[in-house]
Order: sequence, then C-alpha cells, then structure tokens
Amino acid sequence: MSSSEYVMSQQNVRYEWNEISWRKLEKSSFKLQKRIYQASKCNDVKKMHNLQRLLLKSTSARMLAVRRVTQDNRGKKTAGIDGKANLDQKERMQLANSMDLRGRAKPSRRVWIPKPGKPLERRPLGIPTISCRA
Repeated sequence: MSSSEYVMSQQNVRYEWNEISWRKLEKSSFKLQKRIYQASKCNDVKKMHNLQRLLLKSTSARMLAVRRVTQDNRGKKTAGIDGKANLDQKERMQLANSMDLRGRAKPSRRVWIPKPGKPLERRPLGIPTISCRA
C-alpha cells in the first residue's frame, strides 16, 4: 500500500473504536432526547419530528446502539440469520457507519426453544441480525 492510499484509508475512519469517548456520546444523545421530550411537552410536532430525524442520523446514537448490541447486551454472542455474532473493532466501526435506518428489516432466524414449565412443548423465537438489533 502506498502512502497516499494509507492516508486515504485513514481519513475514512476518524478514530478507533477503543479511543471513543463514550461519556461524550452518551451526553450528546441524551441532550437530543431531552430536546425531543421538551418539544413533545410543548406540542411542537414539527420540531419534535425534526429532532427525531436528527437523532436517527446522529453518529453518536448509531455508535451507542452498536456498542450496546455488540458489547453490553446479554445476547451479544447470539448470531442472527446473517451468522455474525462476535464483531471485532473494525467491523463495529463499519456497522456503525453503514447503518441505514430507513431500510427494511432483514428476516429473523427462527429457533425453537422449550416452553417454561412444559419441557416437551416448544415455541418459536425470532433472532434478528446484528444490524437490525442495533
């Protein structure tokens, strides 16, 4: 890889996953959520919808969503129909940057689990893909 290609690849990724200031991201998305709540209390529907759209597009909200799904949640090692379960740092960044919240959800994986108290009967459980969970 030449030096110009290396510089181009570094420009796309502004920071590494481990170097992200999570507290800052949480604060900024919480402030936006607070503004949405205030607009809804004042019955300002137009402002509320604009702020909701802004929250959906915000990088901080997407990063936090990916972090919750891939690191914090109990089902982080459960693979959906796409087969992805454990993501490394680079894959997490790619997922956060490529999330499209306007698209349709992908099909869920159906797993049959035993019903509580009735070990012979089973019920279906739908497991969505990691991108749909985020």
